[in-house]
Order: sequence, then C-alpha cells, then structure tokens
Amino acid sequence: MVTEGDGDARRRRGRLVVAGAALAAVAGAGAVSVARGGGPPPGPGVTGIPVATTTVVKTDLSDTVTLPGTLGFGAARPLRGAGTGLVTRLPKPGATTVRGRPLYWADDRPVAVFYGDTPLFRRLGALGARGRDVAVVADNLRALGYAPGSAPVRSWSPAPQGTPAPPGEVFTASLRAALKRWQQDNGLKPTGVLDVGQAVVFPGPMRVDAVKAQLGDPVAGEILSVTRTAQVVTVPVETASAGTIRRGAKVRIVLPDGRTAGGTVTAVARTAQDAADSSGQSQTRLDVTVTPAKRIKGLDAAPVEVRFTSALRRGVLAVPIGALLALREGGYALQTPGGTLVAARTGMFARGMVEVGGPGIAAGLKVVTSS
Repeated sequence: MVTEGDGDARRRRGRLVVAGAALAAVAGAGAVSVARGGGPPPGPGVTGIPVATTTVVKTDLSDTVTLPGTLGFGAARPLRGAGTGLVTRLPKPGATTVRGRPLYWADDRPVAVFYGDTPLFRRLGALGARGRDVAVVADNLRALGYAPGSAPVRSWSPAPQGTPAPPGEVFTASLRAALKRWQQDNGLKPTGVLDVGQAVVFPGPMRVDAVKAQLGDPVAGEILSVTRTAQVVTVPVETASAGTIRRGAKVRIVLPDGRTAGGTVTAVARTAQDAADSSGQSQTRLDVTVTPAKRIKGLDAAPVEVRFTSALRRGVLAVPIGALLALREGGYALQTPGGTLVAARTGMFARGMVEVGGPGIAAGLKVVTSS
C-alpha cells in the first residue's frame, strides 16, 4: 500500500478525472496507457473538485461478440420425382414427413416416405434380389409393424461364381408378403412389387420447405424442397474469427422482439465462401450453425443476433475502467477517497469493467472513479 501526504494526494485527485477519462477512451482497444507524474501544480480551486466513487465488486466478466444470423431450418435440399405420370396432390409448406405415409400423389396414387440411406433405384419384386435398397424396404416394413421374416444379411459374401455379392438383404417371399399387406392397407394394389418413384427415401423426418411443382406437372421433375425438422440459426463468420468458435460452445440468441434463448454451436463449416460486407468489399466467411436449446415458438424464419462468449472469468474482483490510475513509474493503482493509492494488478477488460487484484484490494473497497 502506498501512502502520500495530504498535499500530494490533493494534486493526484486533481489529475484523476483527466487520467480516468483517458483510460476509458482507450479501453476499447484492450489496453490502458496513461502517464502520470510531474507538471505544473494545480491551479486555484483544484482541491475543491468533487470526486465520484465506486466500489470494488466480485463478479463474472465475459468477453462477448454479437453477430447477425438467420433463424430457420438449415439449408433446403430439392426432391425430384421419378417414374411416369402427373402430380395430382401436394403437401403444404411446413408439413413434416411421416414414415410410411404419403408425401405427394402421382396419377392419384400415393408416394410414401421411407427412411434410410439408399434411394430406391430399381424395380423390386423379384425373389432373390439383394441390395441396400432391399434392406431399406425391409427396415421400414419392420418399423411399420409388417414383419418381413428373417433378419437382414448386411455383409459381403461370396457368390457361387466366386464374385462378391452386394451387401444388404435378400428379397424373400416373406418380404414380398409383408409388402403386399402394407400396399393393401395404404390404398395401393397389393402386387408385392415396388417400382421406382412409388416411395421416396429420406435419412430421417424432414420438413417441407417449399412446394415447387403445380398440380398437373410431370412427376419426373422437381416436386418440392425439404429441410431438417430442427430449428437452427446460421451465422456467417469471418474466416479469421471463426477459429475462436468451437462446437459445443454455449451462446445466447437474441430474437427480433428482444427475447433471448439459449443455444449451442453444433457445426462450423469447413468450406469458406466469399461474401460482400456493408461497404461492398469481399470477405471470406464460414457458416456457423447454432441449435436452440428449445424450439422457438411463433417463428419459422427471422433475422436474429447471436452472442458468442470468447472468454469468461468467474468470481473476480473488478472496478469500472475509470477507476484505474496508470502510474508514471509503471503499473496501475486504485485511489481511495482519502488519497491513498493501492497498487493494482489488471486482468480482463470487458464491457467497461476491468479485473483487478493485489494486497489491500477486496470486495467492498471504495475507490475514486472518473465515471
């Protein structure tokens, strides 16, 4: 602790307002640089200048950046129909797909939804056919309660000719019987044959984003576009700054009406894209995907802001930046209302506050400030 005489203390208080104002002006740059020391003595009346005080507090400091983003359901993917015929019924935007249920109708026949990883690329119905597409049909019939018989065969196995057989299931008589039962229950002719275009395959539940076709259009064209069902916020981030954002980081989403919601960074794109900033200059950016903790009700799409925290200090002692006094001999100090200078170590600067520490500095200590 540094103690000064009354006269010296009065002169230091007279210079404190100027020093504190300068500190606050440069704090946004992340550094404080104000020299103290000699100079002419204060003029008349300086000793009577009132000073403001503040208190050292124990708090959490965080360094945050707020970036604009867009609430939606992520990138849409197009769905093209297959086969022949005309589109006779279409879903509404916002509808969610359901396994085994129709998505649209071609020639007034329903085109159902299956979930899997392989599209139906050929006519299925011949006994003994094997492949991943057969496994998709069998898996969906099982999930819908139509037992297709034996368990799937999903590994490569040698054929009699010594060539490897494709992985997947075998189209058996029991599988064909299960397919017939499902077709009959869904208003289709129970043929036990599934043609290309009679079912669409998605990786999981999807949301209809937009309807592209019109009634009467050929089915072999773009029918609609779909997205995932989970809401996400897409935030374009400059490539140079994206490295500070990590998957799993917690963020706050600020909605147009001022409400906030929690969220988590679930993806950081690995492919950069060129985009123009507000001045028209080109910048390279990466898309950061944020998933809200809970569904945001009442909004399907909206401009939002996302607050990212790049640094966090919990339970530290802090004062307003205006209370920090830079010493000519180096270092910083806090000044008590009585004129005593207390040497202070500085840490994180955030939102007008600075982390301080050192002997004699504790929560509740009253110090002089310029703001």
